Amino acid sequence: MGLLQVKDTHGKRSSSMSFALRWKRENLRLILLSAAISIAMTFMLLVLLYGTAVKSVSVVVNGQETVVETKQWVLQRLLDEQAITIGPHDEVSVPLNAALKDGDRVEIKHAIAVNVKADGKTSTIYTTDRTVKAAIEKSNISVRKQDKVLPSLQTSLDADETVTVVRVDTKVSETEHKMPFSVVKKNDPTLEAGKEKVVQTGKEGLVVEQVEKQYEDGVLISKKTVSKVVQTATVNQVVAIGTKKAEPKVTVLSNSNSGSQTLTKKGVTFKAKKVIKNFTLTAYTAGEESTGKKKGDRGYGITASGTKVLEGRTIAVDPDVIPIGWWVYIEGIGFRRAEDKGSAVKGNKIDVYFDSIRTAINFGRKKGITVYVLGPNKPTAS
Repeated sequence: MGLLQVKDTHGKRSSSMSFALRWKRENLRLILLSAAISIAMTFMLLVLLYGTAVKSVSVVVNGQETVVETKQWVLQRLLDEQAITIGPHDEVSVPLNAALKDGDRVEIKHAIAVNVKADGKTSTIYTTDRTVKAAIEKSNISVRKQDKVLPSLQTSLDADETVTVVRVDTKVSETEHKMPFSVVKKNDPTLEAGKEKVVQTGKEGLVVEQVEKQYEDGVLISKKTVSKVVQTATVNQVVAIGTKKAEPKVTVLSNSNSGSQTLTKKGVTFKAKKVIKNFTLTAYTAGEESTGKKKGDRGYGITASGTKVLEGRTIAVDPDVIPIGWWVYIEGIGFRRAEDKGSAVKGNKIDVYFDSIRTAINFGRKKGITVYVLGPNKPTAS
């Protein structure tokens, strides 16, 4: 009997435990649902309490700050409440779905559209930093040091303004130029008059020139010469011009008895050893303009015969025509002594000495003059 009682007791306990487990399993969903409802109601209550609380939020739009009082608890709702529109290129310091707290600060930068022209193309970019520099950086256009940006990089921009990048290029070209030679003519007293002779052949020179040209967007704006180098020097052509005159024909008029002619001029009677017609007279001075010498120079005012020049006496002659030291009588001039000579005084030519250059210039050139060659002694009045 004792064993039977033990079995009966065990059976009753097993039945009770099975019932409890079944109840828990069947009511687990109900328990979980109840717990979820309780949590949701608690959350909603908290949200309701938080959302209805007034918050002070600082809103900064494009640098202008405004403090607003709001019960909104999400940034997007606050922006809608304040009629602030956020575009796709605008910048906001916090996400639009961020929760708001009392004392929050929200910064908003509205982007503007800017046109950027460069390299023949125009693109539209949006930037919140409203400067030319920001627009260039946003467009990813490289700007070289020599390029121009209009307006300047620090300039502030308004919507729809245009920024232009001008490409500036500098090129240096090198060109060669031939330099023509000059023809220099020089008098040659050893060459017969009317003849010419090339004594030095001319040669062209060569100059290398460097020119700097500046272009803006491919258009030539300016050019300047930066250097000129003479690579080959020009050689002038020298031509000798003959100035040698033919020897004058001397006509001698004489008496049939003595071989000389007796004349009276200005109260003086004399005999001419020679009478030469068609002489040309010019004038000279002792100065630099005639002799190349200045006062104080050695030999200044001294003739070829060693005498000192004297106006009214001294003339320069060709010694082959009139001997040095002889006296002559010149029609229209008077008695003169042959004391000097010169490289340009050849043949039937006489250079008459004057102290004043003005007088010599005014004397000019006289042609067709008759000259009487007298001898070493000056005739005197009888």
